Amino acid sequence: ATHPSLDNCYQGFAEGLGEGYAIDYQNATADMSVSDLQAKTMVSQGHQMLAGIATPSAMSCYAATRGTGIPVVFIAVSDPVAAGIVQSIEAPGGNCTGVSDVLNFDAQLQMIRAFLPEARTIGVIYTTSEPNSISHLSSFQEIAPKYGFTVEAVGITGPSEVGSATSSLVAKGVDCLNNFTDNNVVDNLPLVLHVTNAAGIPVFGSEVEQVVNGCLGAQGIDYVALGRKAGEIARDILTGKADPATTPVVQVSDVTPCYNSKVAEALGILLPDAFKDTGI
Repeated sequence: ATHPSLDNCYQGFAEGLGEGYAIDYQNATADMSVSDLQAKTMVSQGHQMLAGIATPSAMSCYAATRGTGIPVVFIAVSDPVAAGIVQSIEAPGGNCTGVSDVLNFDAQLQMIRAFLPEARTIGVIYTTSEPNSISHLSSFQEIAPKYGFTVEAVGITGPSEVGSATSSLVAKGVDCLNNFTDNNVVDNLPLVLHVTNAAGIPVFGSEVEQVVNGCLGAQGIDYVALGRKAGEIARDILTGKADPATTPVVQVSDVTPCYNSKVAEALGILLPDAFKDTGI
């Protein structure tokens, strides 16, 4: 789908792959059936490799290439084991490998606590069919009590439910929302922010582009760098230097804090000293 973090993944992938390759770049507009069809068409057209940006696209690529010997490289799949596209991080075991974005929830929760010292409840919207979102929610719920938070989660089945899910969390009195890398939520972030801004509730994101677009803050991963690493893996596979079955999944977990100074001012939130130099 088209949103800044995934666009950054593609930019990095093209840079890492380098010159000499033709890329058939297609957008499934966050529709899994479209993604499945695009991947099957690419296979029928004889493409030498498929690359999937984010979990749903990667799953489409993996399903379409099963039994064909065509390699797949994924970009920004948080839990490829849960998604069923690799056997393990260390030894993928099939035709698929790539780069995983591992969210640093300890750092994220530390940031939320610093900005909202009196907060108690964090709202989360997640897609029930997206493996990375389910995995993220489980980890987030496990870690949150260490920082004095409870988590109020609302599951959705598609983008049309994002607005109502946001309104539901606001009605339940959550102190803030936290987004992972759930594609339906990120695709509809303006709608989420429209509801939360009206209620005076901050939203924390998972990368810098979400902060640029109106989230209060994030401990963000560099998705251009993540994509670049995936492009390098793809190049090595295409040139015969690597085999996806034995190429470990690269897990990227380094984060950089950032906050939106205009959003903080609009919400009347005081800036913690620890984050005073991280404004954008």
